[in-house]
Amino acid sequence: MKAAVLYSTVPAAPATAGAPGKQTFSESRPLLVQELEQPEPRAGELGVSITYSSLCHSDLSVVDGSRVRPLPMALGHEAVGRVVSVGHGVADVSVGDHVVLVFVPSCGHCRACLAGRPALCHRAAEVNGSGDLLHGPALLRTPAGERINHHLGVSAFADYAVVARESVVVIDDDVPDTVAAMFGCAVLTGMGSVFNTAGVGPGQSVAVFGLGAVGLSAVMAARLAGAASVIAIDPNQGKHQLARDAGATAVGTPDEAVRLVGEASGDGVDVAIEAVGSAGVIASCLERVTRGGAVVSVGLPHPSAELTVPALQFAGAGKRLLGSYMGDAVPARDIPKYLGYWREGRLPVELLHTDTRPLSEINEGLDALAAGQVVRRLFRA
Repeated sequence: MKAAVLYSTVPAAPATAGAPGKQTFSESRPLLVQELEQPEPRAGELGVSITYSSLCHSDLSVVDGSRVRPLPMALGHEAVGRVVSVGHGVADVSVGDHVVLVFVPSCGHCRACLAGRPALCHRAAEVNGSGDLLHGPALLRTPAGERINHHLGVSAFADYAVVARESVVVIDDDVPDTVAAMFGCAVLTGMGSVFNTAGVGPGQSVAVFGLGAVGLSAVMAARLAGAASVIAIDPNQGKHQLARDAGATAVGTPDEAVRLVGEASGDGVDVAIEAVGSAGVIASCLERVTRGGAVVSVGLPHPSAELTVPALQFAGAGKRLLGSYMGDAVPARDIPKYLGYWREGRLPVELLHTDTRPLSEINEGLDALAAGQVVRRLFRA
């Protein structure tokens, strides 16, 4: 098999090439596409042939060191593929099944899982943090025998992966792979933040800060939920038309946010979705919601980032700050539901797909993502 492996982190590349003293990712090439020994699935696991994988900001955050993971690691956590082998004890998935890969393989019996919140599975957090799989230690090895850690139980920048049964959702055969590839993270997280975490209802007002794939998915979800106004905010004006096409009723830059919120909802929106990964944007969102409103933090700030806000906003104005990991999703329930919206023509996820490239261009993809030139670039091995 072949996979894109990260051996050491590299500071984020500048938005434009040629900055003095700094290399772009295409120059430093932190991800090495190499041959690995192809493992067989153990009990409770599946072998999956990866059709397409998708590059996400969370991958970039591992490469630049913002998200600390054990290295070396085969990266990638959002993908679609076909099952090619089935481990002992797996009775409900068969060879040939079409599957979306999910980056939280919930155990089903920890405190979070029993509470109906599998996205916060304690066991999954443990093994995802150590680079192992839900049913056992890491399987990936170089031809020389060096251990390669798994990324979030998936390691999707590859042509093959062994994953836990709990890391896949079986989908219908006729869903195009270029559509299905984005459901395991971007769509699941963005839509879940609106439906599951915020519980947006008809007639409410929503502002989405950050128009990457997650933020744009949140825009789509807000319209599906019946929001009367959906304000989309991003400094990159190249994404503004995408937001309009996704269903935003007003679009602007951060400098225009106060005006747009005021025009749409007077003293503030009912819900603000923070999909940037910035403590400063979270604080700004708290100022943009009305009394009793909710801010949903979806982005992943740097671990050192701290949030300082007036404490009286909570008890004094009834505002809520809600964390949303993987959109508080139940993947086996939510992915089929969201695919149903897509089938009905109500969820234009094709807007998220910027282009498709060979896996050999993964480092160039990191540059394009860091510079805001792409929303979702898919890769084929």
